[in-house]
Amino acid sequence: MDNIKGILNNQKRYFYTGETRAINFRIEKLKILKRAIVKYENEISNALKIDLYKSEFESYATEIGIVLDEINLAVKKLRKWSKPLRVKTPITNFLASSCIYSEPYGVTLIISPWNYPFQLLMAPLIGSIAAGNCSVLKPSEYTPNTSKVITKIINESFNEEFIAIVNGGVEVSTALLKEKFDYIFFTGSVLVGKVVMEAAAKNLTPVTLELGGKSPCIVDKDIDIRLAAKRIAWGKFLNAGQTCVAPDYLLVHKDIKKELLNAIAKIIREFFGDNPKESHDLPRIISKKHFNRLIEFLEEGEIIVGGEHDKEELYISPTIIDNVTWENKVMQDEIFGPIFPVLEYNDLSEVITMVNNYPKPLAVYIFSNNKQVQKRILHNISFGGGCINDTIMHVASSYIPFGGVGCSGVGAYHGKASFDTFSHKKSIVKKSNVFDVALRYPPYKYKVKLLKKIFK
Repeated sequence: MDNIKGILNNQKRYFYTGETRAINFRIEKLKILKRAIVKYENEISNALKIDLYKSEFESYATEIGIVLDEINLAVKKLRKWSKPLRVKTPITNFLASSCIYSEPYGVTLIISPWNYPFQLLMAPLIGSIAAGNCSVLKPSEYTPNTSKVITKIINESFNEEFIAIVNGGVEVSTALLKEKFDYIFFTGSVLVGKVVMEAAAKNLTPVTLELGGKSPCIVDKDIDIRLAAKRIAWGKFLNAGQTCVAPDYLLVHKDIKKELLNAIAKIIREFFGDNPKESHDLPRIISKKHFNRLIEFLEEGEIIVGGEHDKEELYISPTIIDNVTWENKVMQDEIFGPIFPVLEYNDLSEVITMVNNYPKPLAVYIFSNNKQVQKRILHNISFGGGCINDTIMHVASSYIPFGGVGCSGVGAYHGKASFDTFSHKKSIVKKSNVFDVALRYPPYKYKVKLLKKIFK
């Protein structure tokens, strides 16, 4: 692992030359990254097809397109984002001005997962470049073909002293986490997130953790059932359910439960045909380990749609399971697969109590045309982010921050939030020498009354 130490030392030396701080430098590097992505777009899509059986449309919509959009916004807005922010100055600092400067941390470590292996490495990298940092990238070993294309893009586009990529398994991640980086950005499971945070704490390294959890899809009786079914099924079975913000389970009002489930079943057939295994639009499970974990969930409850699976092809059909309880295995942890358990409710208070009894979810999806229902859920359940009358789409916006809360994550990114995440906010008060207030200096014997008046 001496190579890791060498890369880190070289990047630190390069960072302190000050070259990465120049705004023109950052913009040019972002443009170089964009040109490389466009150049290798077909290779990226092909790699995602091999690794995850993603269609070209899904690869572009959820991976390549999002990254290009993030680059375009950063290039357009970077000069504005990076300007010192003038803020008010209190009377206690009479004849002074106050500014907040955004400065890069230094050398950042970005560790990405396998489910969106291109987007979830490149999107944080855009923020790191925009903020003026050097970066070390660790892609997932579970998607070797995508990692190979990413490695080609990075190595052809950038010097290792600015952006370096380190491939390998758990041993490489462990070695990286032993080093003292200036910032760590991790996307992955809650379990590994705890390991990352523990390692970072030893060096007091700040972190962003993009994790997951059981994100509920809450469906009120006052909805357009077919439209809701379409949007729910799309969000759940996108990437075969291997999405950190996928609706993990369905919480549906008992009055419309049967009608909604029938509508979702119909939509599944419309999306993937009578035999989803033959569809080119349904990705596969990433590994046999995850496949084996998922099929255990099929042993409990009542399968009302799907349930078919093929271990050789790592295929699991879009599946809906009714009559489950919180004691069932499928409700113990994040599912991360095309299996959709269903719970019903009668009163909204049940929903709020139920969700709040468990760790804060990364996302909550609310399907209701009743503004009071929407407001009540938003105000009484803590979660990372979400949608009203849709799923997933909040993640596709570069204008709102994306992140978790509690066990579902620490920090946020996308758009300006990415720039802010990878920037230290340095607060400066600039004092005038024209006038000096004597009040603050000893002796204080007769000054306390005046001080109290000022603070009032």
